[in-house]
Amino acid sequence: MRPASNLPTDAELEILTILWARGPSTVREVHDELSKGKAIGYTSVLKVMQIMHEKGYVARNTSARSHVYHAIVGRERTQTALVDHLLERAFGGSASQLVQRALSGRRASPEEIAQIRALLDELPDAGGDT
Repeated sequence: MRPASNLPTDAELEILTILWARGPSTVREVHDELSKGKAIGYTSVLKVMQIMHEKGYVARNTSARSHVYHAIVGRERTQTALVDHLLERAFGGSASQLVQRALSGRRASPEEIAQIRALLDELPDAGGDT
């Protein structure tokens, strides 16, 4: 797991989510997408994306007038690191407590419950005979 200091901030995660969904995008395109949900300045988005580039979360193509950024950290890897961090910080490493809290916080659909059951069925037995 990456150290907590290497986890993306909330603002960085919002931008990564857009880049994962859209693919390579200019700062203007990311800004336009973020602006749909809240007021945010173009220069603020630019600064965060420059910081993300320095941290190694995104790469940029500078061959065109408008730089095009793309995520170089994967969605699954990032989500795993964030969940691992939350699991340790808030639940003392107990996956059971995390899942119980997640499911008690909002009602899961029958499809989500079926997916969770299928995932649990695929896990190897932790206490198997060796």
